[in-house]
Amino acid sequence: MNKPIYVLNGPNLNRLGKREPEIYGRTTLGQIEALCRQAAGTHAIEFRQTNSETQMIDWIHEAIDQGSGIVINPAAYSFTSIAILDALKMFPGPIIELHISNIHRREEIYQRSLVSRAATAVIAGLGAKGYTVAVQAVADLVDGDSVGAAVAEQKPDAVP
Repeated sequence: MNKPIYVLNGPNLNRLGKREPEIYGRTTLGQIEALCRQAAGTHAIEFRQTNSETQMIDWIHEAIDQGSGIVINPAAYSFTSIAILDALKMFPGPIIELHISNIHRREEIYQRSLVSRAATAVIAGLGAKGYTVAVQAVADLVDGDSVGAAVAEQKPDAVP
């Protein structure tokens, strides 16, 4: 059986659909989970959300041992957590960092993601649809899609 793709969601994403819908839309996290499972095709999905940095790191460690790829929306931890960055740097497979909003069009505090330094690719600004794009991209990378494999080879081994 294939190793699962981990879809990890950070703080406050459990409030999707209610929290600032003008920025994050009205799609709930439960609806996003259903979209991810549909997009994964034959790949198993471990879909999780936490408001705890410690829990997020534990799940990344679990993915290092048991996962094939990671889609991560670290939310606010994107901009603050060196610990999450360090954990992600240990993951040998593809990592897609995902943001529902376009963080580069937002306030300056949201424009410098630490997590991006470990990511194979970053998706920002596609709303809930970004999750399906990210899951499909990770599945392609895991399956050895030739375009995806070229992208995966560009992932740095170490952050300068």
